[in-house]
Amino acid sequence: MNPRQTNAKAFKDSSKGIPEATVARLPVYLRALQGLKERGVETVSSEELAAAAGVNSAKLRKDLSHLGSYGTRGVGYEVEYLVYQISRELGLTQDWVVAIIGVGNLGRALAGYGGFASRGFRVAGLLDADASIVGERIAGLTVEHTDKLETIIKDQGVSIAVIATPAAAAQPVCDRVVAAGVTSVLNFAPVVLSVPEGVDVRKVDLSIELQILAFHEQRKAGGPHEEYIEVHP
Repeated sequence: MNPRQTNAKAFKDSSKGIPEATVARLPVYLRALQGLKERGVETVSSEELAAAAGVNSAKLRKDLSHLGSYGTRGVGYEVEYLVYQISRELGLTQDWVVAIIGVGNLGRALAGYGGFASRGFRVAGLLDADASIVGERIAGLTVEHTDKLETIIKDQGVSIAVIATPAAAAQPVCDRVVAAGVTSVLNFAPVVLSVPEGVDVRKVDLSIELQILAFHEQRKAGGPHEEYIEVHP
């Protein structure tokens, strides 16, 4: 049995029970590996890959061990094969059909993002409730009215719904996509969505991320830290 076959068997045996924290880092490793592959790099050490991904090498080796990939001592990891391993674990060796609901500035930017197709995602529907936007062509797709949401989900085989609507519309839209059979939602609306068990929601809130960065900037700058003084009457 050659090393590739050994790795494949180990990967198959270890593909269950991967910690959520590891799953969250796999796309970061994949992005770093794809950059290496584009530069023609064939093998990479754990230290080099960890540096490119912004983690320590011990954590990276432990994460990759969950995939059954341990590298070769003195050589490192085979870049192309590790790309395949991680892509397969993340489900990126098949196409996932995406619908974007809400075609404001953010929705337009997402629709025009060229990186989806190369990462296994195909945007097949753009929907909005604003009649002035319906009918526009964006990134090769015609914006449809949200009245057609269920039809597009069914006809296009949508697996992932991206919600980029105003906050007030997000929950009703989420309810509709879930009722239509979608079980994965990426939420950009500034609201927490309520979904039934078995539906996965990932929330992206840019304002929260900026506020966290502002906190760290204040700490680094030695900004105002008010001390609470007990005042007795």
